[in-house]
Amino acid sequence: MTVRAVVFDVGGVLERVDEEGAWLSSWQRRLGMSEPDFADALHQVDPEEQIHVGGLTEAQFRRRYADALGLTGTQTEEFMQDLWDWYCGELDERMATFVAGLRPRYATAILSNSADGARREEQSRYRLGDLVDMIVYSHEVGMAKPDPRVFALTCERLGVGPEACVLLDDAEANVEAARAFGMQAVLHEDTQRSIDAVTALLAE
Repeated sequence: MTVRAVVFDVGGVLERVDEEGAWLSSWQRRLGMSEPDFADALHQVDPEEQIHVGGLTEAQFRRRYADALGLTGTQTEEFMQDLWDWYCGELDERMATFVAGLRPRYATAILSNSADGARREEQSRYRLGDLVDMIVYSHEVGMAKPDPRVFALTCERLGVGPEACVLLDDAEANVEAARAFGMQAVLHEDTQRSIDAVTALLAE
């Protein structure tokens, strides 16, 4: 079937994001904590991994970070700023240009495993909401990749069947799950190769 819609991941695809350990290790040193103690403290913040499905508000995980790490008010502000700077990374301008150029011929969307506050931060930094037709943030819909239900929801909102939709994602598990659901999917490893791969699917 002819492709009618293209869906993009954010972190690692539209945004270049460093390894999480880089900024966290600087806080470990700053707080004078051992690696095991620091890791244990971070685990206390979201032990059931509910942040991506809306189980924690930004205010709640902010408070949990402060309590777990023993942060002062000023440190909490700085920690959250560092967290969002890491989370949003740097916009891949070439990929963003490619995404913008797909409309109006194709419907476009972002599907992101996210946390409360992501819409605000990514819109204020990169205007992602203006780049695509719609954004599906996992924390807002209560489902996260690779759950097939979130692929179904995305296709439903785009008004296309899965076979008419292409997903570009940098997580192999998400790509495999999307394919199992019936979507066409490309594993993102390099900007130009991904653009070429998606373009080839659109040309078929």
